[in-house]
Amino acid sequence: MANQAEPVTMATAFAEDAEAQARFRAHKRYLAWRGRLLPVAAVAIFLLLWWQAVEIFDIQPFIAPSPVAVAKVLYDRFDMLMANLLPTAIEAVSGFILGNLAAITLATAFVYRKTMEEALFPIAVMVNTIPVVAKAPILVLLLGNGMEPKIAIAAIICFFPTLVNMTRGLRDVRAEQLELMRILSATPREVFLRIRVPNALPYLFSALKIAASTAVIGAIVGEWIGSTKGIGALIIQSTYNFDSPLLYATIVVGSTFSALFFGVISLAEKRLLRWNVAHNA
Repeated sequence: MANQAEPVTMATAFAEDAEAQARFRAHKRYLAWRGRLLPVAAVAIFLLLWWQAVEIFDIQPFIAPSPVAVAKVLYDRFDMLMANLLPTAIEAVSGFILGNLAAITLATAFVYRKTMEEALFPIAVMVNTIPVVAKAPILVLLLGNGMEPKIAIAAIICFFPTLVNMTRGLRDVRAEQLELMRILSATPREVFLRIRVPNALPYLFSALKIAASTAVIGAIVGEWIGSTKGIGALIIQSTYNFDSPLLYATIVVGSTFSALFFGVISLAEKRLLRWNVAHNA
């Protein structure tokens, strides 16, 4: 009798396990679809409320155009908007790369040279406290009216958050890990690559996601000073001309690019940090 009951019990266990896995996959699909649909629904509700507010309160177009007017400008002047987005995108991405590379390099130096951190970190804090609108004219005077000052502004804005997070990530290593590497006679390079860098990656990506948005802001602010093309220049032109639909359309284009940039960094984070249990949870 015991031999006959055993296969039944095992079959039941396998069936229950299959059902549990199916429920888990179904719940995971539900969460994925909910994560996609909720933002879309929120944007749709916001646009509906915006449209209703313009219609009910009879708001003048030069103050706040309706979403329909903004959509019409996006469609009719799409080529012009994309032509102005291109330089802004180049400036933002270039500043993002340069600023973060500089921050990662300096953070590495801070971890191994405490004296350098004590000397340079206060300067980095002081530079970070200067408003962007004050930095922009200085950099324009130093670098001219080309892309260089816009890239520099974007890089400076990206620099400080990455410096702080990367320094903390490289340094915030458990003593047990360092002791184990010492026992294994690991070289300083092996300790850096196998312990410090993996530990710092979650901190780094948190900073990179912030920098992805702020780099676009820096490029746009830089274009407010002495630029004839770009999203920032188009914002100034449409404001002075009281072309409110174009102003809103320009803001939509800039915000969409910033969101896409943020999404690319988030996707890279998910791909590279699959090993991080705390991150995936």
